[in-house]
Amino acid sequence: MIPITEYARRRKELMKKIDANSIVILSASPAVIRNHDHEYLYRQNSDFYYLTGFKEPEAVMVLLSKNKSSEFILFNRKRDREKEIWDGHRAGQAGARQEFGADTSFPIDELEKKLPELIAGREKIYYAFGACAAFDKIISQAINTVRNQIRNNEKVPSMFADIRPFIHEMRLIKSAAEIKLMRKAAEISADAHKRVMEFCKPGLYEYQLEAEITHEFQRQGARCHAYNPIVGSGENTCILHYVNNDKQIKKGSMVLIDAGAEYNYYASDVTRTFPADGHFTQEQRAIYEIVLEAQLAGIKAIKPHAPWNQVDIIVTKIITQGLIDVGLLKGKLDDLIEKQAYSKFYMHRSGHWLGLDTHDAGRYKINDKWRKMEPGMVRTVEPGIYISAETPGVHKRWHNIGVRIEDDVLVTQKGHDVLSHGAPKKIDDIEKLMTTK
Repeated sequence: MIPITEYARRRKELMKKIDANSIVILSASPAVIRNHDHEYLYRQNSDFYYLTGFKEPEAVMVLLSKNKSSEFILFNRKRDREKEIWDGHRAGQAGARQEFGADTSFPIDELEKKLPELIAGREKIYYAFGACAAFDKIISQAINTVRNQIRNNEKVPSMFADIRPFIHEMRLIKSAAEIKLMRKAAEISADAHKRVMEFCKPGLYEYQLEAEITHEFQRQGARCHAYNPIVGSGENTCILHYVNNDKQIKKGSMVLIDAGAEYNYYASDVTRTFPADGHFTQEQRAIYEIVLEAQLAGIKAIKPHAPWNQVDIIVTKIITQGLIDVGLLKGKLDDLIEKQAYSKFYMHRSGHWLGLDTHDAGRYKINDKWRKMEPGMVRTVEPGIYISAETPGVHKRWHNIGVRIEDDVLVTQKGHDVLSHGAPKKIDDIEKLMTTK
């Protein structure tokens, strides 16, 4: 778990980045109806959670800058015994102070009354504009109230800024506590991928493999998937974001599973591809070896001060050369890369940031230049080759071979650490695991 002192440190660091005499306002995610009066399982806004650790809906965080410090005010739901019988415990105002370190707390029902008082006299408002139309309206009404009730030469905020870029740059560098949670999430995911390899056989349905993954996640304390799991077989391995997961798995087909556990709000993102019956065909092996070579080389390139796109360059070169070697592309390597001829088989980038979100916060470029990797950053490396039966000019022996291999990689002081290394990805290891039952 993240200690309460770390949330306080984050708020203090954030306030150092903004202008004096300012106010920061951030709202929790709203609860969302699934159907009729049933809600989706609640998941807190990642930025809000990052700064507060608070998991309940109907909450607003306010940070007030002072000369040498800041004040943390939390608006949240009141304790209500009758409602808690139905929906569970609420922290209430005492809990907001004692459990979450708020300097002051008010019932959320008082937000619209109190907010003008907190805004009055401030020069600048930092806020997540456009994130929630209903909350945008509350902010606008509060500003108008201050304007209409101005007295004693009080200032009305005349400057507004989006708070999210400040928070997102902070989120990019993970603390030791965050890395510990992400390592656990990746380990759980690796165990789930191993489990499903052992379980898989032709004749099962994709959703049965998904069930095995979910079981392993929850068995180890990961209540949720970090994203909708992809369990595709045969032609579905060539659909990048396939989530129907409802086809029967055929003998001789490949199975691609992209599934990551979310553990205490932190995501993992792991992909493995394997043959349904445990044995790679000649063509499946050839494509798999290209992707694995590209992934291993991409991971090797991760180290402090290396530019983000270095992995892309390495991965693209190896995949393009591999496609030439097996006859799927014809021409000179540099010319094919310049023309992006590989893109009909490899149409996405080599990875993304990872953290509280699967596609986590943080810029990839600064002043139009690729940013350099730093210790504490976590990214994925996920090359792939997808040969759909609908791709023109491809012999049918290659049809419906889709391969992606993805791991979660921490940038360390001296290089990198593959958090999800426990999931098998060498061909011999996969075949041994799947055929030794």
